[in-house]
Amino acid sequence: MKRRSWWLRTTLTLGVPAAVVTACGGPRPAAPAPEPAAPSVAPVEQPAPVVAELPEDSAADQAALAALQELEFKGLGKGDDRARGVLPAAAVIGEREVDTEASRLFDGARGGAASTSGPTYDIDVESFASRSRVLYYMDFFQIDSRDRFTIWLGRLRRYEGMIRSRFRSYGVPEDLVYLALIESGYSNTAVSRAKAVGMWQFMTYTARRYGLQVDQWVDERRDPFKATDAAARHLLSLDSMFGSWYLAAAAYNGGTGRVIRGIRRLPGEPEELTDETFFALSERRYLRPETRDYVPKLIAAALIAKDPRRFGFDEVPALEPLVYDEITVPDATGLDVIARLSDTTTTALLELNPHYYRGVTPPRRTAIVRVPRGTGTSVAQRYAALPAGERVNFLEHVVTRGETLSQIGQHYRVSVDLVLAANPGVKARALRIGARLKIPVSAAARGVARRPAGRATRESPTVPAAPAVSAVSAAPLAGTVHIVQPGETLWLLSQRYGVTVAGLRRWNGMSVGEVLRVGQRLIVAPPLTDGGSR
Repeated sequence: MKRRSWWLRTTLTLGVPAAVVTACGGPRPAAPAPEPAAPSVAPVEQPAPVVAELPEDSAADQAALAALQELEFKGLGKGDDRARGVLPAAAVIGEREVDTEASRLFDGARGGAASTSGPTYDIDVESFASRSRVLYYMDFFQIDSRDRFTIWLGRLRRYEGMIRSRFRSYGVPEDLVYLALIESGYSNTAVSRAKAVGMWQFMTYTARRYGLQVDQWVDERRDPFKATDAAARHLLSLDSMFGSWYLAAAAYNGGTGRVIRGIRRLPGEPEELTDETFFALSERRYLRPETRDYVPKLIAAALIAKDPRRFGFDEVPALEPLVYDEITVPDATGLDVIARLSDTTTTALLELNPHYYRGVTPPRRTAIVRVPRGTGTSVAQRYAALPAGERVNFLEHVVTRGETLSQIGQHYRVSVDLVLAANPGVKARALRIGARLKIPVSAAARGVARRPAGRATRESPTVPAAPAVSAVSAAPLAGTVHIVQPGETLWLLSQRYGVTVAGLRRWNGMSVGEVLRVGQRLIVAPPLTDGGSR
């Protein structure tokens, strides 16, 4: 590993605490495909089965990642890196086991080069693979978190080619791909207790420092492509400061300030910094527990992920890389609209666009949306032919007496936070009668025109209202108006909108036996003042 004169010590400044990362490594593809460019209609990777977006799956991820972060190796004696360690739910590792494991991993070449027939690394894994800390976390991945680790290895297959390609272009060691394994398990939705977000676990300040957009509508920490670029630049900056990729990794996890203070506490005046310096800091407990175990976790993850079958991970789910085209859409476009035009699901589209975490592109500016590869041109054409009213994703709600934000949000099926985000300056406890609120809604609300308690109109005066609603999702918004089409009946409409025939009659003042007329305007969801069942 390269060395850096420690005269830089006096010039190092206390940096912004680095983002926390939780990632787990997986098997390297036999021949990763080169990452495609991103033109106007640019391929990237194809929607494969959803892996970590379901709430219950995210919860399992968070539990495993929290256990990994909280886990601390207890077995180190002072200055003795081969003292016995206490393994969770497993046997302790003694000196003989350390020797045996090192021999098994590297054909007896402890501290030297790996076997020519085994995997190779562009970070110094071999020199430290026999450390008790490393073996401790290898056992943890193989025993305590085996099921989760298997899922993380599957996700690695989806992202590894892309990450390695981008790291290579920046001059970052490709095997630092496994940082994302111990940081997030390659989950784009991961959120730590410290509020670090995404695959690379960026804090908001650090993310913005490296050009990621984080606001009320877009969070590019969740974008695996842009976040990987930011992570590469961040790691490169840390390496230029310390001259060691392991010290850079420690600073990525714990912040530059903690690493600098630890180095200054080392005996004597270090002339140069190396990867061994990290272990010197770790042995002397000059780093916080999570950070002093961070590199051993990385090495353990790399050892298993590079050769999973050797460690008993025989059935790793094969998740295809994500490939996509890109299209440019106007402001406030719902992903549900684009999904329908792409003949895919909103969930699949969110896999490609996790940074639009509210399911809608930002207001007042155009946006680039990724669609399944090969569909870009057709989606753009179908979108251009879409009636303008079906593209609008915001409604304007006029506040009436007695209404609260909670009540309005409940009936529009959006959170109060989202309503507040769309209406800067509005205070939840001080709503003014007649105030006009912008309500972000899904494509299901295309037919909203008015409602008795308060009024809902389309937000943009430049976009004409749609003459009819051809499809609405199961639960319509309060006061939704439907224009009756030929052949439609109250029963058919009740099934489409998930309401009752009795409710439709009541909201529209219809008597039993009264027939519908083509062009008739029907309220198909209860107004806020209606307490009846649907």
